[in-house]
Amino acid sequence: VAASRHARAFLPPASECPLCPSRDDFFSEIPDRFDVAVFENKNPSFGPDLAVEDDQNYAAEPGLTLGATRKSIGRCEVVVFSSEHEGSLSRLPVSRMRTIVDAWTDRTEHLLSLPGIRTVFPFENRGPEIGVTLNHPHGQIYAYPYLTPTHTKIMNSISQFGDDLFAETLRFEQQSERVLIAGENFTAFVPFGARWPIEIMILPHRHFGNFVELTDDERDELAVITSRILG
Repeated sequence: VAASRHARAFLPPASECPLCPSRDDFFSEIPDRFDVAVFENKNPSFGPDLAVEDDQNYAAEPGLTLGATRKSIGRCEVVVFSSEHEGSLSRLPVSRMRTIVDAWTDRTEHLLSLPGIRTVFPFENRGPEIGVTLNHPHGQIYAYPYLTPTHTKIMNSISQFGDDLFAETLRFEQQSERVLIAGENFTAFVPFGARWPIEIMILPHRHFGNFVELTDDERDELAVITSRILG
């Protein structure tokens, strides 16, 4: 529950967009033109408190009662994909997509170093139908103080299937007719058990923990594949 978010900007006109570069007659969140910009959300869903030594694992504390409250540990950041007000992530050049991958990498490394942060999740919501309140092309990064339910389900699946779950999934899907892009470092495919009407999964050809562990060649290819898939 973040009641303060009711005060955030809601679909302002382009002349008052807080994600466009500042002008002489309007000061936005960003002072000048840019390729990719990242800043802390002024209306976060949670945070910006961080853990102290006593509550590094506060999210796992048992025995919470109805009506209980806890400190809102975490970070919410905004990633602005372009200084242009119109457009979408899918229409940006591959070079810009590569810069965005670098931004995700930089922020993942920093946010995971903060006390109490356990999960870093970059994502994009697009369109007012899903609740977007700014039309300017942008995404967000949430840094949670716990493993999300999705991550927990994945870890449970690995414990049931075995440590090679992703390697076996990749091998299985590479032999199917659902492969969309077969790269040197990544494969993009429609999964056998898709959870959404339209779903595409990108799996790497080796294990790594997050963006920080990607090589330059892998980041290059991920930018290309992501651009093609979104297009």
